[in-house]
Amino acid sequence: MTQRATKRPATFHKPAHWTTDPVPQPAPPSDEADPDGLSPTRYGDWVKKGIAIDF
Repeated sequence: MTQRATKRPATFHKPAHWTTDPVPQPAPPSDEADPDGLSPTRYGDWVKKGIAIDF
């Protein structure tokens, strides 16, 4: 089994766009009112003109 490298080579230079900042926390989901009926993300189907469409 080959040993995994744990250090970068001395010639490696970090790209300017890399950062060490922590990952931002995601915003809490918003429960917006659905004017056409039930939410497809909650129930899994879109209903259009009385026909259920499942992606």
